[in-house]
Amino acid sequence: MSSELKVLILNGSPRINGNTSIAVREMEKIFEENGVAAETVQIGNRDIRGCIACGSCREKGKCIFDDVVNELAPKFEAADGLVIASPVYYASANATLIACLDRLFYSSSFDKTMKVGASVVCARRGGCSATFDELNKYFTISNMPIASSQYWNSIHGREKGEAQMDEEGRQTMRALARNMVFLMKSIALGKEKFGLPEKEEWTPTNFIR
Repeated sequence: MSSELKVLILNGSPRINGNTSIAVREMEKIFEENGVAAETVQIGNRDIRGCIACGSCREKGKCIFDDVVNELAPKFEAADGLVIASPVYYASANATLIACLDRLFYSSSFDKTMKVGASVVCARRGGCSATFDELNKYFTISNMPIASSQYWNSIHGREKGEAQMDEEGRQTMRALARNMVFLMKSIALGKEKFGLPEKEEWTPTNFIR
């Protein structure tokens, strides 16, 4: 492989150094051990509005709202992998993170094929599976393979720091990061030898004409 692998991590928690950060740090350690450059951006405490479906990004090549979303786009483009981490609110991801992801994925026109995606969720008790599924949909619509772990990518804790006591959850994060490194390295080698998969011209089909 000719260059260093890069991972962009989006922390959707509004809490600095909260339980979601504990999960992210477990992954960061593994990335560092394996020579993968990881950059974490705290999203949950930012002022990010949702998409208004104006279509301006098709003409301008970026979102009409010039905030952190447009700052993230080139980082995402340069990355070999993307980690999306979120606390669970009402069996769903943080709304600020979702607003960011909607606009980031829709407004960025670069090819995301074979960038490795991984979702991480944190909850007091329930809602992890629903949130995990919700976040993975951004990857599956973008030709991005999803990294898995020894369990669903979740960690548990309510009060700040409690996730540190979830030994299995922290181990799950480390296994996830190792699997992600393996996938990114394998894909990089595959791209050198075989290139990216052949694509057909997109055939959009509306249900109502």
